[in-house]
Amino acid sequence: MFDIEEYQKRLEATKKSMANKGIDVLFITDPANINYLSGYDAWSFYVHQALIVIIDEAQPIWIGRLMDASGAKATTWMYDENIISYSDYYVHSTEFHPMEFMAEILNEIGQGRRSIGVEMDQYYFSAKAFLTLQKKLPFASFIDATSLVNWIRIIKSDQEIEFMKRAGIIAENAMHAGVNAIHTASRECDAAAAIYYELIHGTEEFGGDYPSIVPMLPTGEKTNAPHLTWSDSNFKDGNAVIIELAGCYRRYHVPLARTVSIGQPSQRLDRLSEIVKEGIEEVMEVVKPGAYLEDLEAKWRESTSKYGIEKESRLGYSIGLNYPPDWGEHSASIRKGDHTVLEENMTFHFIPGLWFDHDGIETSESFYVTKTGAKSFTNLSRELIVQSPYQLPDQSKGIIS
Repeated sequence: MFDIEEYQKRLEATKKSMANKGIDVLFITDPANINYLSGYDAWSFYVHQALIVIIDEAQPIWIGRLMDASGAKATTWMYDENIISYSDYYVHSTEFHPMEFMAEILNEIGQGRRSIGVEMDQYYFSAKAFLTLQKKLPFASFIDATSLVNWIRIIKSDQEIEFMKRAGIIAENAMHAGVNAIHTASRECDAAAAIYYELIHGTEEFGGDYPSIVPMLPTGEKTNAPHLTWSDSNFKDGNAVIIELAGCYRRYHVPLARTVSIGQPSQRLDRLSEIVKEGIEEVMEVVKPGAYLEDLEAKWRESTSKYGIEKESRLGYSIGLNYPPDWGEHSASIRKGDHTVLEENMTFHFIPGLWFDHDGIETSESFYVTKTGAKSFTNLSRELIVQSPYQLPDQSKGIIS
């Protein structure tokens, strides 16, 4: 947890944004936003829960499942009386819905006729949840408050940056473990296991947390598609392997991607690696307070277009605190048309992955904005990694493949 003063600053910024949007009551269901404002941290987001921020009340109200109330009392900074729970008969019921209970609470405390902001485009807020709130709060007016808190999260405190530096160390260690587990005849799942060990083990000084996305490991021709995980197939001499993972410390993420060649890389892969590395280095030079995010995309396009390279997808996104299924913050993106102005302590995953018909390459860098430019959270070469086909995996951590 952070100290109370930091939570108060976050709450103050949230209420300022609420006032600007004409919102009296903010109904938060995104587990990362709940954590950000309250400290609540548990794997309970598979059932309905919410944090209610009332613009003229000092503390938020947490509402969730009865069995999770003790966890809320243990992890949040709020008074126990601000922790309210519903009975288990609401869970996965065809007759009752938790939003009925939450609407009743809002009516009871005199908030049923106010303007209520809800996170409409959010993984854990269903269509039925919204329709139930509307039905049970007929005199309320509803405003789409999607990403209201997400945008407040975009500038990190110094303590958040320290958490991400730890996540960066974990990411780097996990990447080394993954690379060392890749060789001819070893299995993809064993490489994933080696990565997971380091992600959770962390270091002797601090342990790791579960990342919001599993390690991704497209191999061979499958490198033409991002977001593929592992199988129990064996690696083969000549395979290219993309490793994309994230170190996580207290829910703060630092993603990292590198491409591995088992044995001598093809001329094409070697050339693509140099083009991507050059583009990354040129873009990182553009990062400074006052620059626009679209300036980074423009520099990438300038760097790679001379080689005939075009990239359809965005180049990256804001990162930090999150829960499954994503480690991105769902706010700013590194792409054309994003006029977000860079400020000190903004944090991004810059991932200019390239995917073609039969192959692909990923090299990424997670960085934060300083007074003078960009600072990477990891210290890993951006070169294509060439791994001996017959190299034995690193067994120093007890991982055997």
